[in-house]
Amino acid sequence: MNNKVIPYNARVLVSDARKALLLRNTGTALKLMFEVEQVIEAPNNAPTREQGTDRPGRTATGSHRSSLGQTDFHELEEDRFSSMVAHKLETICAENDIHKLFIVAPPKALADLRHAMPASVKHLVVAEYAKDLVNLPIQEIEKNLTF
Repeated sequence: MNNKVIPYNARVLVSDARKALLLRNTGTALKLMFEVEQVIEAPNNAPTREQGTDRPGRTATGSHRSSLGQTDFHELEEDRFSSMVAHKLETICAENDIHKLFIVAPPKALADLRHAMPASVKHLVVAEYAKDLVNLPIQEIEKNLTF
């Protein structure tokens, strides 16, 4: 779902696994002018070595023994953040009567958002862009999304 023009008053969610920006197009489809409506940031996430103190577990099946992989706490936190963004987005869309939503995120974050998004928000999505733009200035995001 790419190369769709972003009309006036449409919302654009620009996100990654740690930060999300909800933008509103106050310009036209040809001259985008984004206004930041909301910024959502993930809480600080300590290194995995500080979060998990135990060694990886072991399992035995018959005469075979093997170790289990260590839990990746950063990946768990990224999944929680995507879920939190999806549920906040549901509330925002309902309260503000949003009809068109464009999503911009790196491929993995886009997949996580798509998976966590409730059906009430999924039907509002007009286009998805697999790009990492969340840390760029607003003017650069506008340039990258103008077609």
